[in-house]
Amino acid sequence: MKIVVTVKSVGKKKEYLTQKEWELFDEPSTLRELITAVVKKNVQDFNNQEVEAPLMNYLTQSDIKEQGVTGKVSFGAHYNENKADVTEAIRVALQAFADGLYKVYVREEEIEELDIPLQCQDGDAVAFIKLTMLAGRMW
Repeated sequence: MKIVVTVKSVGKKKEYLTQKEWELFDEPSTLRELITAVVKKNVQDFNNQEVEAPLMNYLTQSDIKEQGVTGKVSFGAHYNENKADVTEAIRVALQAFADGLYKVYVREEEIEELDIPLQCQDGDAVAFIKLTMLAGRMW
């Protein structure tokens, strides 16, 4: 099953939101199954990525400018070579949804419960919106 996921592009001045087509392993019938399928796909992609060690790290001026927008300039080295645990990742993602850390929209309709039937079809637009907590004082 293919879905179209809206992704925020970090550090881009234009095209903050882009849409990417994703192929899921299973067809989800509930939000819990949709989150589980997306997490499985992300963990598989993360665990399968190749860590390429260049002979010498360097940054171009455009790399520095682009990374400077996000507030962190680095060589992009991966220091942790551990593989992600899919069971733990699913548990954390479901707990984060239950705690209200992100919202899920399917076809521009907010899905608020994990286990109600979900009418997700091939080619549907799905958005995961991370909510950011603001720090401040209450007087």
